Amino acid sequence: MKNSKKGMELVQVAILIGIAIFIGLIFKNQINEFITGIFGNLQGAGF
Repeated sequence: MKNSKKGMELVQVAILIGIAIFIGLIFKNQINEFITGIFGNLQGAGF
């Protein structure tokens, strides 16, 4: 019984880590686009 619970906990942790990495990758692209847009605007304004 104890080994079964530990295995389930490991699976849950692995799934949560996978979801966190996936969400991080999605937001990484959005953050990069946001920063690129801001620097583009600053350069266009001659700042």
